[in-house]
Amino acid sequence: MGEFQYVFGPIPSRRLGRSLGISPLPKKTCNYSCIYCQLGRTDRMTNVRREYYKTKDILNEFRQYLKDSDQFDIVTVVGEGEPTLCSNLGELICGLKELTDKPVAVITNGALLSDASVREELCHADMVLPSMDAYDQETAKKIDRPYGTIKFEEEFEGLKLFTEMYPGELWLEIMLVDGINDDESSIEKFRERLKELKYDRLYLNTPVRPPAEEGVNVVSSERMAFAVKALGGISIDMLSSGSFFSEIEDDYEAVKSIIKRHPMNQFELGGFLDSRNAENKEEMIEKMKQDEEIAVLDYKGILTFRLR
Repeated sequence: MGEFQYVFGPIPSRRLGRSLGISPLPKKTCNYSCIYCQLGRTDRMTNVRREYYKTKDILNEFRQYLKDSDQFDIVTVVGEGEPTLCSNLGELICGLKELTDKPVAVITNGALLSDASVREELCHADMVLPSMDAYDQETAKKIDRPYGTIKFEEEFEGLKLFTEMYPGELWLEIMLVDGINDDESSIEKFRERLKELKYDRLYLNTPVRPPAEEGVNVVSSERMAFAVKALGGISIDMLSSGSFFSEIEDDYEAVKSIIKRHPMNQFELGGFLDSRNAENKEEMIEKMKQDEEIAVLDYKGILTFRLR
């Protein structure tokens, strides 16, 4: 398999399994310059949408990749910047879906959801994962450092409109940064904002990778646990550390105790069972599929388990 310009991976994702990435724009092209960004400071700061690469070139490369492998669970349009800056995003999503039966997801900072055309284009994706690191303009400036013309209230209103119209799976993410948006007052403000949105899941993250700026630190485990409980979210760190936790010794009953509150997809479930060194994992998953107390939802080939 040769070198690719637009296709990368698959990369193991704590939320999405084997994620095959599609990069539709040059590295570090963004309308945010987040203090926690693992890529460093944004050096192509813009808020103007344009076509960076031809859709046909990206799709041709994807076709070439598919000739050699289909060993991925999901196609994720993410790149190394903000994909909604690409004016051909909708065309790209539709083209990818024509070439694969696997779900197509888009990871976005949500800044351009105030644009009706962006909202419409994203509706073609099977999954959208927007971030919401702030609850007001002041907090956004401290963490996301958005392009100067971006106003938080307009951005949030766009996110709200999108969550009301979007037909697919919508997973929100909040990045909690120590000393900025993790105190009890901030969590309460997030809780009030979240009441206005419709979403399927909420993930809570913290900067575990080297950030763009010094002095950016992870939140304490106690603070994260507080946020998880208050917001009804899932800590992404739980997915990698096996901290989806249950004191119940029986693996099967432990899973049921968790999915009563938090549905788990097949990748999260597998990681949890691995963390407990569970025996006969595949047999257990098959048993769950037959359990009348458990609802198994198949969305584009990705199974999600929840207690009825």
